[in-house]
Amino acid sequence: MATRISRNTAILAKIEGTYGTDPTPTGAANAMLVSNLSITPIKAQNVSRDLIRGYLGNSEQLLGTRYVECGFDIELAGAGTVATAPAWAPLLLACGMAETVTAAVRVDYLPVSTAFGSITIYWYDDGVLHKATGCRGTFTLDMAVGKRPVMSFKFTGIYASPTATANASLTLTAWKTPMVVVDLNTQDTTFGGTHTTSTAPAVTGGTPYPSQGLTLDMGNSINFTALLGGETVDLTQRAATGKVVLDLTAAQEVTMMGNVEAATLITLGLIHGTVTNQKAMVWLPGVQLTNPSKVDVNGKRMIGFDLVLTPVAGNDEFRIVTSF
Repeated sequence: MATRISRNTAILAKIEGTYGTDPTPTGAANAMLVSNLSITPIKAQNVSRDLIRGYLGNSEQLLGTRYVECGFDIELAGAGTVATAPAWAPLLLACGMAETVTAAVRVDYLPVSTAFGSITIYWYDDGVLHKATGCRGTFTLDMAVGKRPVMSFKFTGIYASPTATANASLTLTAWKTPMVVVDLNTQDTTFGGTHTTSTAPAVTGGTPYPSQGLTLDMGNSINFTALLGGETVDLTQRAATGKVVLDLTAAQEVTMMGNVEAATLITLGLIHGTVTNQKAMVWLPGVQLTNPSKVDVNGKRMIGFDLVLTPVAGNDEFRIVTSF
């Protein structure tokens, strides 16, 4: 018997024109370059028959409502061409984000509260094809020092029976190699600055602080709803959060503690990358610092904070800018 190999896996994802309708992704146009794979190919609520038959023992369970859960990591890097959507863009659009392209300048991704996108995911597992339509999800962003910048996605989708199908051939030329988050490649974490939206991204003013990088969580609430006549995966709430560990002077720590006490909202910006058109920026216009903690890093005193990301004008609490 031929051995099936876990790394012989291929992931495709394509935006749906109509919710829940398979747009037929292809390996040539819709391949995802991923790591850290996980899948629950059938997440079911089984229904026991619980029959009384004059003797002890189980009754079989009938398969009830069912859906698919899957997750994977994507490296954060731009498209390599100015103002061009990167290959991972469909994943963000299925996580409650919308895309704005500023010609010859940049691409922005901001959250929305209506008209959520969805994707169909094909998961080829060395000869077995799992399809999930109507997928929506959430993600985290890890830009911690010394690591690859990575977005970790978790999707829920509508179940389809798997088929024995040869893996798709993948074209991965659209994917660019990321830069590790280190001092040479990543700017300081800047609080209290301003961000330009009509030109190439820049954070001006404010106070830059040395940090251990930044981690963020989009915090989407994703729920599968089983209905006769239409199963859906719904995004019903968003509560974005994050964490940061800062190298502060004594005076700066006191100032930051004052912000915690007053529930002050402050801007936060971080630009990563040095290669033109492969850079990425995170901009958070209304950050509340909470839960300060003392952190020892190699004997050095640093201060950690949880971040509550709040909208300022609405649908703006979490901006990713790329391809500039």
